[in-house]
Amino acid sequence: MEILAGDSTAQDNTALDIVLWGVLPYVMVVVLVGGLIWRYKYDQFGWTTRSSQLYESRLLRIASPLFHFGLLAVIAGHFFGLVIPMAWTQAAGMSQEFYHFNALLVGGIAGVGTLGGILLLIYRRRTTGPVFMATTNNDKTMYLVLTAAIVFGLWTTLAGVFEGEHGHNYRETVAPWFRSLFVFQPDVGAMAAAPFSFHLHTLVGMALFVIWPFTRLVHAFTAPFHYLFRPYIVYRSRDRDTGGAGAKGTAGTAGARSSTVATRRGWSAVGTRDRDTKNR
Repeated sequence: MEILAGDSTAQDNTALDIVLWGVLPYVMVVVLVGGLIWRYKYDQFGWTTRSSQLYESRLLRIASPLFHFGLLAVIAGHFFGLVIPMAWTQAAGMSQEFYHFNALLVGGIAGVGTLGGILLLIYRRRTTGPVFMATTNNDKTMYLVLTAAIVFGLWTTLAGVFEGEHGHNYRETVAPWFRSLFVFQPDVGAMAAAPFSFHLHTLVGMALFVIWPFTRLVHAFTAPFHYLFRPYIVYRSRDRDTGGAGAKGTAGTAGARSSTVATRRGWSAVGTRDRDTKNR
């Protein structure tokens, strides 16, 4: 693995910079992947959100969608800003001013929504007796780190609003460093040149991923996307569609009745072996 110096010389990168931006990200990945493997192997029954909807659902119906949809928008914004190089968007005809405006607008709305959702979830958990009693120290730590990551991320976004055109362009520092991690050549100098607010947000974000496998957040890796593609549920009827009269009239009546009703999509009328044999 090669550690790059960015725009500065290698001597300008302190030992702390190398540890934070050249070593710590890979330690985080090892803990994250190793923790997920361990959790799946030894704690499959604990791989759950430990849902508390049974205790209270009024606030949950508001807070949960607000948090989850806001978080999806935040993730999409991070992907667009960190993974897609600035040269690509400029080549596509998107000016830096237009990108900056949209990033602040969409990022601000998503950040506020996510923060509002997590604060409502915390309020619900603290004020609803049964939900609070089911809250573990592990949950409290998770909520603290997750909220801190959202707050510091929103801080960097809102700082760009007040700084205007003189604000820091993270696509020239944080984004190149992030992409360099995937080719095992961390650009420590680029990340070290970013403002303290970005450093803080990144460190808290890495801490969140370190504890991720050991908290209820692990359920995000088993989101039930297959629900979108599963077939209709097939309902079975005990009456057999014979279309004629049975020996004792029961099967015949059921058959005549079912033959006059159009079969609905997703329904499959089948007989029951013991009942059909009994009626003969």
